[in-house]
Amino acid sequence: MSVLRFLAILLGSLWAHLVSAQELRVLTSFPPDFSAAYTRMWAERAADAEIRVLNKNTVAAIEEVLRGNSRGFDIFWASSPEAFELLQRRGAFADTGLCGADGPDTVAPFALSSVGWARRSDSRLFMPTDWNDLLRPLYRDRIAMARPARSGSAHMLVERMLMVRGWEDGWRYLLELSGNLSTLTARSYGVPDGLINERFEIGLTIDFLSEAKSDILDFRYGRPIVLAAAQVGILKGGKAPMRACDFLHMLLSRDGQATLMAPGISRIPFDPLVREEMVADLPEDIVEALKLAWLEYDAEQSSNRYWAVNTLFDLMITDRLVERRNLWRRYHALQGTLPPDALASVRALLTETPVTGEEALDASLTLYDGAQAVSRPDAARFERDLLRDWNTRVAQTMARADAALNLLERRVEE
Repeated sequence: MSVLRFLAILLGSLWAHLVSAQELRVLTSFPPDFSAAYTRMWAERAADAEIRVLNKNTVAAIEEVLRGNSRGFDIFWASSPEAFELLQRRGAFADTGLCGADGPDTVAPFALSSVGWARRSDSRLFMPTDWNDLLRPLYRDRIAMARPARSGSAHMLVERMLMVRGWEDGWRYLLELSGNLSTLTARSYGVPDGLINERFEIGLTIDFLSEAKSDILDFRYGRPIVLAAAQVGILKGGKAPMRACDFLHMLLSRDGQATLMAPGISRIPFDPLVREEMVADLPEDIVEALKLAWLEYDAEQSSNRYWAVNTLFDLMITDRLVERRNLWRRYHALQGTLPPDALASVRALLTETPVTGEEALDASLTLYDGAQAVSRPDAARFERDLLRDWNTRVAQTMARADAALNLLERRVEE
């Protein structure tokens, strides 16, 4: 055998090995504890194909894909409905039909989720019974949530308030809640971790993050329950598209759906047949919600104002959390010392959103069609001027609240 023929056979053998050992690349916002169950299942089913999982927060994961998916991820896997809405608008997912006539769609729901709050099981602090309970002075400096601009589930929580209560009343609630916040975590799973480590006592979170720690944490759904579908999708530009189809097959199979109910995962399967089979293990609130015409999360509306909602939360709450808490402390200290109507104007200022829903929607669609900047020559200047304007409005409103509190405090002293 000639040297050239030997080399040709060797190279061919190596190529065949590389092809058979394709690597599936998964980009997800889920914590490693969650994805590990499926990487193990994958290893059992597809021993000839390795799987590599990169965990990123939702916003960073969206940006990675919209920059061109240069690292060739095959799968995008997250709870955030708007993440999939935004990526679909940008044509980031593979074409329908990739997995064949009998295969799954290239984007598919796999689990249901909703938001609420959690505390340690051994806590003596009263467990809130509804959203309004969280506004009570009892919880001052005891509540935490993730920053919406860094967490898809926290963004869902904020949008849930805006959808159920409306733009103005939703923000009124959130601004009053800020008076009881002790911190804003950088990641969604920083909330259950912080509860476990006793950094705070109540955590606003999505169900599965705390239910997965049910031996330590108690979770309660906020009512009305708004259910959102967590999804999985096959990306364009991936290196192993057919392996990606295999992954969706696995996740949506009976075994894949049943695994969602395993301890340490505690997710609600999307498949109604699997839910019916395992109904005894589902949370009672979810079983009841599914019997009714349950409220569905509006991903389209949320996506349309995604940038504005996250920006306003940062301008009004994240960047001014300490200042807001101090203003609310002063407000509560005056209660009982003055007639209620004397404090009404201060309360109105502390819960005022100086940007209308129409302004927010227009800004998001003009500047950002979802998560990616619109191509317009004056975009940078427009955004800079807009942020300056909104920041000024917020600062002026808080200054007026401070001045009003000063007057009332002097009145009490006199």
